[in-house]
Amino acid sequence: MKPAGVLLSAVPLIAAAVYLMLPSDSPDTPAPRPAATARTALEEAKDRAEKELSADDAVVAARPPGLAAPEKKELAQRLVASAEHATTDWRGTYGLIEDADDGCGYTAGIVGFCSGTHDLLALVETYTEEHPDNGLAPYLPALREVDGTDSHEGLDPGFRAAWKAEAGTAAFRAAQEEERDRRYFEPAVRLAKLDGLGTLGQFVYFDAMVFHGPGIEAGGFYDVRAQAVDRARTPAAGGLEETYLDAFLDVRRDTMLSRYPDRNTSRVDTAQRRFLKAGNLDLDTPLRWEMHGERYTLPG
Repeated sequence: MKPAGVLLSAVPLIAAAVYLMLPSDSPDTPAPRPAATARTALEEAKDRAEKELSADDAVVAARPPGLAAPEKKELAQRLVASAEHATTDWRGTYGLIEDADDGCGYTAGIVGFCSGTHDLLALVETYTEEHPDNGLAPYLPALREVDGTDSHEGLDPGFRAAWKAEAGTAAFRAAQEEERDRRYFEPAVRLAKLDGLGTLGQFVYFDAMVFHGPGIEAGGFYDVRAQAVDRARTPAAGGLEETYLDAFLDVRRDTMLSRYPDRNTSRVDTAQRRFLKAGNLDLDTPLRWEMHGERYTLPG
């Protein structure tokens, strides 16, 4: 997970300007949201994504499987791997670990768990509860100290080798998948279904949650979604799916660039936006996209 932090320095002003430019009688124009209720709305969205609520459970159960269908979930992991690791072989990324010099510390594993953004720490803590003698457990004190920073203090020189060695075990590979699903995949798919989004929209949420983090702070996933909702109605609120997803991707791109002005945004520009423009709301194969200048194809 990449950090949210101060990702949104200029985006709120951009969102406000876009909102004011929307025709007031447009069916996709949302009603103004009082500033005082903004945090409450973010917290409510996070609760609906992460907690079992009977009314929401019924809505989700009534929707098609979408991205949760095994073949679509596999597709989603391959798409994310192309962005995170420049490969569609996501099962070959359990043991990858590097410092990308992006302020996240070490980035490792199948969705880029980061030592500076808490999810890597949470993964190792949960894993150690069930496997106390694992090779990463000795690094827990250091991981707690560097959480929220890009520091390697207490991790070098052995942490990278320990991660790669542990990734050779079936238990740690399973733990990575479980943490990915619990923290990112399941909340993203659930909230997307509650918002009335199909398979592509569910993937858009999942990829955004992986990159921006599942937080309500500025630049986190729920803040990105809130800004999109301020620009266009979700399908569940009566809006057009294509219009809402277009607004969401606009906010994502602005958010990424406000934190990293020189950052490659191809995961939005030449992947998700391309699928949207093609009208591929079901994320059907074959798929063709570009990521970081490389071309990818998944056959039908």
